[in-house]
Amino acid sequence: MRAVYAQSQSQEDPLGGLVVGELPRPEPEPGFRRVRVRASALNRHDLWSLQGIGLPADRLPMVLGCDAAGVDDDGNDVIVHSVMSTPGWDGDETLDPRRTLLSERYPGTMADEVWVPERNLVPKPAQLSFEEAACLPTAWLTAYRMLFTVSPAAPGSTVLIQGAGGGVATALTALASAAGFRVWVAGRSPAKLEDARRLGAEAVFESGARLPERVDTVFDSVGEATWGHSLKALKPGGALVTCGATSGPNPPADLNRIFFLQLKVLGSTMGTRAELQRLVQFLLATGVRPEIDSVLSLEDAAKGFRRMHDGAATGKIVFRHSPGSGKRARRPRVRTPFAC
Repeated sequence: MRAVYAQSQSQEDPLGGLVVGELPRPEPEPGFRRVRVRASALNRHDLWSLQGIGLPADRLPMVLGCDAAGVDDDGNDVIVHSVMSTPGWDGDETLDPRRTLLSERYPGTMADEVWVPERNLVPKPAQLSFEEAACLPTAWLTAYRMLFTVSPAAPGSTVLIQGAGGGVATALTALASAAGFRVWVAGRSPAKLEDARRLGAEAVFESGARLPERVDTVFDSVGEATWGHSLKALKPGGALVTCGATSGPNPPADLNRIFFLQLKVLGSTMGTRAELQRLVQFLLATGVRPEIDSVLSLEDAAKGFRRMHDGAATGKIVFRHSPGSGKRARRPRVRTPFAC
């Protein structure tokens, strides 16, 4: 089968281990169902796998990809939930200490087909294209859980989103704006800050800039580079919700500020199947759609990996699993909750 996979790993040259080619079809696990993939989406997790983070070398070659939408063997259009809990696990899949993501222990989604437990399939509504649906299971689901499950802030609150242009930050901007939050976004790129404004941000700021006032909640997936600014941006009693550390995992804790101002630091990881279903319904109700940076053919996947590696993308990079050359996607208009 056609696949995009990690053949080797390197911190210095992660793309050197990326291969787009043929691999034997995997032997399905008992109880798994096949999905013929129509579209998959790229995440920073895939670059980390090529760097040797989270993917042991003894599992190579490994098909990459956490996100997919496709068609199961019964002809149903489905979205793949990529959090793989252990058999018999009951409850929130993200709390399973032995959970894994597709492309860590099981082959990922950037192939002609992927096999997952039936419980990992969510119906894809006709109103979402395969490309749009493929954007949801990682970055958009992470953003949904951060905003609506983990964060204590309610609509009407002022929130700061760090890292303009990133997949999670872009999803947070669109979701929070549609839900009635007062959205501020910080980042390094003027072009990406303008994209954030177009997606619904009320105000945008350079990274580290002094804000006009403190905010109720900060959403941070950047880590070390923005941690100090995130803490200083919070009102007393405010919350910092973190889902990642792309710039490093060990910032100065600034414990004096945390306990004196009674700040909350809340971790958030991925999301549940039920949250993925609610995310889909939220998109249908509001008219919001994922921001897609570009759509490429699976054969051109290396171009998408290079674009993410170089920090050039705003929104999701999607691979279409059908013959033909890739093309630049028209960016969808993000509509207000009243535009449906």
